[in-house]
Amino acid sequence: MMTLTMTQTTTVEEQAIAAKKAAKQLSILSAEEKNDALMILADALENNYEAILAENEKDLLNGKEKGFESAFMDRLALTRKRIVDFAEGLRQVAEHADPVGDVLSDWTLENGLNVKEIRVPLGVIGMIYEARPNVTVDAAGLALKSGNAIILKGGSSALSSNKAIVDIMHQALENTKVPKEAIQFIATADREATQQLFTMKEHIDVLIPRGGGALIKAVVENATVPVLETGVGNCHLYVDKEADTEKALNIMINAKTDRPAVCNAAETLVVHQAWLEENKEQLAIAFKENGITVHGDEEAASILPNVVPATESDWADEYLSLDIAVKVVNNIDEAIEHIDQYGTKHSEAIITENAENAKKFLQLVDAAALYHNASTRFTDGGALGFGAEIGISTQKLHARGPMGLPALTTRKYVMVGDGLVR
Repeated sequence: MMTLTMTQTTTVEEQAIAAKKAAKQLSILSAEEKNDALMILADALENNYEAILAENEKDLLNGKEKGFESAFMDRLALTRKRIVDFAEGLRQVAEHADPVGDVLSDWTLENGLNVKEIRVPLGVIGMIYEARPNVTVDAAGLALKSGNAIILKGGSSALSSNKAIVDIMHQALENTKVPKEAIQFIATADREATQQLFTMKEHIDVLIPRGGGALIKAVVENATVPVLETGVGNCHLYVDKEADTEKALNIMINAKTDRPAVCNAAETLVVHQAWLEENKEQLAIAFKENGITVHGDEEAASILPNVVPATESDWADEYLSLDIAVKVVNNIDEAIEHIDQYGTKHSEAIITENAENAKKFLQLVDAAALYHNASTRFTDGGALGFGAEIGISTQKLHARGPMGLPALTTRKYVMVGDGLVR
């Protein structure tokens, strides 16, 4: 078992400079060399799970003392299985094709100049995130495979867990071609360190915030480094008048209860009035059997039992719990209007057997991920076949949706001539 050192002896600027230097070395490694490193990292994390769990217990005790909510504690908690899962995620990333060096287009001009558009790493990624220690592993693995160095700034609530994970990864990288400096971890809860990351344009190529709305807003509004914005998930299910009852109930239960604390869980059920009237008993039973608390509008309260009157925050905010908002509408246009007003452009679903309504919903709703007769819980890199992801982008520039390996690259044009001049 490795001995954990876990000390912070360098400044954030020194770490950024070291990361930039490591990114140069990393960018020329072969896919095989990067894959070998990922497999070694995976084995090291699995073999040292006890050390990680011991440090995670410190974070959990601290969280209990501070009265963190259950959803937050769920994201913070590690188990041996979760460690095995994120180690397996590294192995899956190793199995995916390396995007670096892909020729996206290739042509030759009349004057003989050959032009190639080639995928290249972004360079240095700054990752700012909250209480999910698995993000430390996922982000590092994706960065290394795509040829990027990464500077990790996790939340103070997971500080001990993240320190342990990074220390194990650093020791494991000593036996690989990947420089350990390619993974930097800011091992302090000092907010000033985060502020430094926001403005290091000379060393950092892109920032990726991952967490709650307040964190993302703070990064977007204060950073001078370009931001790849991940979004909160105020996700909706629209149950159309012509929805199949069994499909609608199964999808709703899965989208709400599978893991309520994640960003692709459904927060609002938008439901056609006629469907609700016809299926109110079955829906009420489903809510009760799954421990779901309903917050609804006046129409929902007149049809369903035990409805808590909805306020503006019920429509606008994530619950991250076994609560759901219910909005009753008279047609698909009202449903789309509600989603346009309150959605966060993350994941939205329609349940219907009407092909025209499905087509209209998929065309008009503005979101990174759209579903017809399927749960929003599939908005995930692993579930969609990308392997691990670094986050779900809800913006429209460069990358959108689950950000796997290609999203962590940019492109450059390489021109080859034979003494050509213009």
